[in-house]
Amino acid sequence: MLIIHYYCGTIQISQKEINLEKLQRIASTGIPEGGNLRATVWKLILGYLPPSRDLWEKELSENRKKYAKLKEELLLTPSELARMKEEAFQSNEHNNAHSDTAGPLIRHEISHEDHPLSLGKASVWHQYFEHTEIAEQIDRDLQRTHPEMKFFSGESSFGRKHRESMRNVLLLFSKLNPAIRYVQGMNEVLAPLYYVFSTDTDEKNASNAEADSFSCFVLLLSDSVDHFCQQLDNSSVGILSTLSRLSDLLKANDEELWRHLEFTSKVKPQYYGFRWITLLLTQEFNLQSILRIWDSLISSPFGIQEMLLRVCCAMLLCVKSRLLSGDFAANLKLLQHYPEINIEHLLQVAQDLTPDTSYYRMSS
Repeated sequence: MLIIHYYCGTIQISQKEINLEKLQRIASTGIPEGGNLRATVWKLILGYLPPSRDLWEKELSENRKKYAKLKEELLLTPSELARMKEEAFQSNEHNNAHSDTAGPLIRHEISHEDHPLSLGKASVWHQYFEHTEIAEQIDRDLQRTHPEMKFFSGESSFGRKHRESMRNVLLLFSKLNPAIRYVQGMNEVLAPLYYVFSTDTDEKNASNAEADSFSCFVLLLSDSVDHFCQQLDNSSVGILSTLSRLSDLLKANDEELWRHLEFTSKVKPQYYGFRWITLLLTQEFNLQSILRIWDSLISSPFGIQEMLLRVCCAMLLCVKSRLLSGDFAANLKLLQHYPEINIEHLLQVAQDLTPDTSYYRMSS
């Protein structure tokens, strides 16, 4: 069956115009390792690549150039940026000047707000130093990203290169989203994307993994970024509302287990579901299992967030007997250190769940 789906997926992405609905159905059953199939399928389903193959090269080129420009504008130190501007200015002056004209060199004054010792909040240096603290937090978190994998860890040149690329993506996201900035754990959400794109067998794509990861990271978080914003916790788009939906989904599918967790052992979704949902399950499984789960999340016709809630609910159902026999301490430990499980079985349980119709009634 897997081989059939592999060929179907390959046929789908080799067509001139890709049928995204068909591709989603195939991808939801799992994308084989190796090659560049998963990287291409994820880019297509997330909307980074258009369905028309003829447009791929142009879209990729434009998006990668935009990313390079953003990096130049936002990740250089103010002195580096000033030097580049000065060089460009002098180059233009030189080109425009007559060859027989000689004059004094012009010294360009640095405004007070652009001085490194300026304390003003509008100062580019103040903003730079502010983001230096965020960069240090990102660096600490990246050191803890899949430490068991040489791809991410260690002091080898490629390990450092990967961490530097991920650091650029996260720092750029932080600067472009000042209301949210960087939140601890975003490194874990970025890791699967960056890993898949970096291990693409197409060398040109692999060399542009940083730029592609940035765009797809933004697209992936587009419908869940509010979960990272503390001010929205109690709103309809905040994490508490989503945790409530998880509880309602469990109740709709297994009231006995729901009652035991809510009232007997008193293990509320906030104690385990917060991390499951905000980090898209990246802390609960090894990377290979995460990639398989994400095949289903990204390609789900229900949408990423809806499928995520289904998988979270299925995780509870798959350890039901242990939860029913456990007290608060035992159940909390079990759900915060989820046991190894057959991923295909878990995803099938998630797929077969009865939706929580009360949510759809409220939404309509």
